[in-house]
Amino acid sequence: MTNKAPIGVFDSGVGGLTVVKEIMNQLPGEDIIYFGDTARLPYGSKSKKTVITYTRQIVRFLMNKDVKAIVIACNTASALALETVKSEVDIPIIGVVEPGAKVAASTTINGRIGVIGTEGTIQSGVYNEILSKTNPNVEVFGKACPLFVPLVEEGLIDDPVTCEMAKRYINELLKKNIDTLVLGCTHYPLLRKTIRKVVGEDIVLVNPAYETAKALSEVLTEKGLRNDSTPKLNHKFYVSDGAEKFRQFANSILPCEVMETKDINIEELG
Repeated sequence: MTNKAPIGVFDSGVGGLTVVKEIMNQLPGEDIIYFGDTARLPYGSKSKKTVITYTRQIVRFLMNKDVKAIVIACNTASALALETVKSEVDIPIIGVVEPGAKVAASTTINGRIGVIGTEGTIQSGVYNEILSKTNPNVEVFGKACPLFVPLVEEGLIDDPVTCEMAKRYINELLKKNIDTLVLGCTHYPLLRKTIRKVVGEDIVLVNPAYETAKALSEVLTEKGLRNDSTPKLNHKFYVSDGAEKFRQFANSILPCEVMETKDINIEELG
């Protein structure tokens, strides 16, 4: 394995681009191969068995691209499939749950932490587990926000409907007197401004995308795989449906221009 090999990143849709953005900012010498499973989203309502199947297919696709590390930029897949696929590959593979949870546990002052995520992530209890291990004194309050992902995927980030749903979802957590809120889905940082309006200025918002890029940097450095050469911007983007729509969305988020996105049938490849 060479340090010039690319990093594989995948998500159920566009949400993982928040992780890609942070990787590009923090590790500008790294090439990225991204896969968005836009034909089969959202993952949050799928069974654990199905999410593991999808994750295995995508990991196999990325491994065939000779990536040196893989980031599961999806909280649901991180919660339900990470531990399974970790034992099946011989390269570093990290999820987005643990980095964000550890920061939340060390940030809270009153020990009351809210977590918003998909149904799959919240029901898995993975944030509760990691937060409690990191800081046994915390109380964790989870809230599933199933409409956030489709609203983001439709580009309704600043829409009044999105703001209304944010109020309905998050007000329940505000009544618990939380002082820290984990954006437990990689789509949610795209709603940061809307969420900030709902929670006010006193609550700390934890963005796992940022923390995951930091964790990736540490892993690559530890393994001697970090590429600090001059960026050559040879990023590649793949989706399972809607390539042009994805490309346009990516260009509204990322610090570099996405010239091409390719449609592939991941089930045929897998």
